[in-house]
Order: sequence, then C-alpha cells, then structure tokens
Amino acid sequence: MILDIYKDALEYSAKDWKTLVLLGVICLFSFLLLPAFLITGYNYRVINTAVHGIINGRDPLPGFDDVIDMFVDGVKVVIVQIGYLLVPFIVFIIFAVIASNVSGAASSAIMVIGCILTFVLLIAACLMSQMGLCHMAYNEGSFSKAFAIKEIKEVIDEIGWFNCIATYLGLIIITLVISLVVTALIYGIFTVFGISSAVLGANPSGIFILGVIINSLVTMFIVGPYLSIFNARSIGLLYTMQI
Repeated sequence: MILDIYKDALEYSAKDWKTLVLLGVICLFSFLLLPAFLITGYNYRVINTAVHGIINGRDPLPGFDDVIDMFVDGVKVVIVQIGYLLVPFIVFIIFAVIASNVSGAASSAIMVIGCILTFVLLIAACLMSQMGLCHMAYNEGSFSKAFAIKEIKEVIDEIGWFNCIATYLGLIIITLVISLVVTALIYGIFTVFGISSAVLGANPSGIFILGVIINSLVTMFIVGPYLSIFNARSIGLLYTMQI
C-alpha cells in the first residue's frame, strides 16, 4: 500500500509541468514572505484533493483560482505546523534551563536526555501536524480539527504508527535521492563539458558557473515544486488508508 502511495504521488506530481513552473515563480518571490503562504496554501489544496480521492485515481492538480482563499489556507497551515512544533521546542528549552543550573556530569546527562526526548517529540509533532492538516482538509477546512488530538491519534492508530512513520521516512529518503540524482546529473554533464573545453584549451570556469545556474533553476522551477506536491499528495493519500 505504501509503495502504491509513492507510485501515485510520483505520477500525479508530473501531470502538469506548467504548474511546477508557476510554483517555481511564486517560490522565487517567497523572500517577500506573502508568496510563501501561497505555496503552503497550494500544497494544502493538494492534500485536500488527496484526502477526498483514492490511490491511483484520476485526480487533477488543483488550480490557482481563489488566490485569497489559497493565501488564507497557507496561513492556517503555517499556524498548525508552528503549533505542533512548539511542544518539542518548549521541552528542549526546559531541559536546557535545568541543565544550565547544574554542573558536571549531571548537566551533560540532562541535556542528553533532553535532546533524545526532543527528537522523539519532534518526529511525533511532524507526524501529528501532517495528519492534522489532512484531518482539517477532510473536515471541510475546520481549523479546530487540525488540533483535535484525540481524533488525529485515532486516525494514526487506525493506519498504524509503523505505516505512518515508515511512509514519512520514505518520503524523506525519496526527496533526498531525487534531489541528489538530479543535481549529480546536471553537474556531471557540465563537468564533462568543462573537462572537454579544458582539453581543447578553453577556460572551463564559465561552463561550471553555467552548470551552477542551470542546477539552481531546475531545482527552483521543476524539482522543488515537484517534490512539494509529491510530499503533500503522499501524506493526503496516507490519511485515506483509515477511511
């Protein structure tokens, strides 16, 4: 089932390359902050489509209509994510304060325990926040449902904690592999061109610089948007495993 989710999401994310480029353009201006909420809002639309669909269905990519609604959804997504991440952050601060008020081995032991607990809580918070967003989308965008801890835990229990964590870790691995492979291919091609130009007596520095530029453009306008849709679709489909 998990492999089916990945297969669906990989194919779904490549349905419309114009959408990827448009998301890349929005990402280009995300330093202005406001466009960043449009990106998170669009990813929420992908999740919303997924939780109301089925694996290997014929769901289309969401459109870019109702930009204001998409922006509001993006703000809600960020608030949900920050809300869940506050828990491990606060726990870490508490342990850090306690450790700073003792000395010697006790201080180190407290910090080690604090870091381990924070890491465990961080994984749980990331998973809960993703399932919370799916739960919110499934319940017609009800913001309170994103923090309905008992209901979300029941969803995860139904899917299986192992399935959820395995899927989440798999998404991280797939994301890293795709990013590294694309980057390696681009740099490999331009490295060959650079070496060839050097053999012919030309200065290869311009070719290497062009390779860096091409890699940055491909990452921003193709790979980045593709992977963001892939992750959102996968999480949404994971949620449907309990429906």
